[in-house]
Amino acid sequence: MVMNPAPNLILVGPMGAGKTSIGKRLAERFGLQFADVDQTVIERCGATIATIFEHVGEAGFREREKAALVQLLDGQGKLVSTGGGAVLDCDNRRLMQRHGFVVYLRVGVDSQLKRLGRDRARPLLQRGDRERVLHDLAVIREPLYAEVADLMLDTDGLSPGAATSTLAHLLSSHWQRGERAA
Repeated sequence: MVMNPAPNLILVGPMGAGKTSIGKRLAERFGLQFADVDQTVIERCGATIATIFEHVGEAGFREREKAALVQLLDGQGKLVSTGGGAVLDCDNRRLMQRHGFVVYLRVGVDSQLKRLGRDRARPLLQRGDRERVLHDLAVIREPLYAEVADLMLDTDGLSPGAATSTLAHLLSSHWQRGERAA
């Protein structure tokens, strides 16, 4: 098995895949600093994502998301949890591939619906039929997650703890912490 050295670990995938819950556990296990792109945007703007969407639209949010990603990946020793739409921007995809080992946390729409059942904070889920929205997002985003990923883990049916253990085992044979890419 070939090791793929990279300075950071990056989690991509749709909302509800477990990027934050698995990411925090994995960061602790590997001694990495956990960073959440969405949380960084919220802290920088002093507003919720819903409020940002309301005032500057999705395009304005994506600009802020891109700036946060650039900042978070300027360094090493981090586990960065991205927002579900971060892969939509080709510059973001290149940045992730250049500055990290990218793990795609895959999840099916049925699991997303269960995991996000009580969630009222995500702007993209406030549009009518949640199942249809999640299917439509998956059609566009899944090929981009796959394109950027060095490794994929299906989190359907896995608790955050079980997914973390499985992913840690996979990472031990696929990723080693390397120096910052040029």
